[in-house]
Amino acid sequence: MSRGAAGAGTRRLMSLDEYVRKRDFTRTKEPRGRERARPSALYVIQKHRASHLHYDFRLEAEGVLRSWSVPKGPSLDPAVKRLAMAVEDHPVEYGSFEGTIPEGEYGGGTVMLWDTGTWELEPGLAWRDALRTGRLRFTLHGRKLRGVWNLTRMRDRQWLLIKSRDQHASQDDVTLTKPRSVKSRRLLAGIARAHGGDVAKAATGDPARR
Repeated sequence: MSRGAAGAGTRRLMSLDEYVRKRDFTRTKEPRGRERARPSALYVIQKHRASHLHYDFRLEAEGVLRSWSVPKGPSLDPAVKRLAMAVEDHPVEYGSFEGTIPEGEYGGGTVMLWDTGTWELEPGLAWRDALRTGRLRFTLHGRKLRGVWNLTRMRDRQWLLIKSRDQHASQDDVTLTKPRSVKSRRLLAGIARAHGGDVAKAATGDPARR
């Protein structure tokens, strides 16, 4: 691996400074949070209809939620490689956030808690070594996603999220078969309505009614 790629991995070991800098906490209900140590490792996916629809994939490590934006959402099919863009770390408290972010704020739109659970790195791997080399192999214990998954860095912030072949693999599109929040059972439009958001905009991120 090139020295440049290794440096990119090191730069990703950031604190919450960038997260805080992007937000006005007098306007948004997102948690300010803090870095902290916890015995369990949280895993979260938040479906987010902002300027565009995407899924925020988060793994708790070193006291924060390491985060990737997955434009098309996760796929259970091992043959499908999903682009995952590394973004700023988020506080662990963000893992329970569902609601709306005011328009004009960073990420303005509707956020759904789409999946949650715990995760564990493949035995024998160290988090920092895996992040530095750009090869994360881990097991998810979520309510929608389970089994072994991989995050592989291509360049800079660009990674690929890929399902491994195991009993939890499938060709079903889980984003369509399981579109509702694990917290409220609502779709995006329902969350926007409950929290005073833009219902019409949020609805464009929900599956079309048949």
